[in-house]
Amino acid sequence: MPPFKQPSFQERTAMAEKAKLAALEKMKAKPPISEEVLAERKAARLAKEAAQAAARAEKQAEREREKAEREAAKEQAAAEAAAAAAAAIIPEATEEEKKAARDERYAARKKRKKKK
Repeated sequence: MPPFKQPSFQERTAMAEKAKLAALEKMKAKPPISEEVLAERKAARLAKEAAQAAARAEKQAEREREKAEREAAKEQAAAEAAAAAAAAIIPEATEEEKKAARDERYAARKKRKKKK
């Protein structure tokens, strides 16, 4: 087997020229695309683009709807928290009520001590 010989610059340019000519001949041999096929391809491309645009618009509307729902839920939670805070405010107990609660705690403590 003969050793590999590096092609010279002239050989490389000749091979490249030959490859270009072969590609050009192959392209020339190909029949031209008819107007009907071009029109079909264009219509298909336009339909696909329209469908994609509609899908994008629908997705954007869905995102905006979800965002609005989240905002409404936040507002509702804030309103509920404000209502709970307002309900948690208990008016100051009177002196008699304080004394009654203190007496109940005292009685409960005495009762627990008797059990032991």
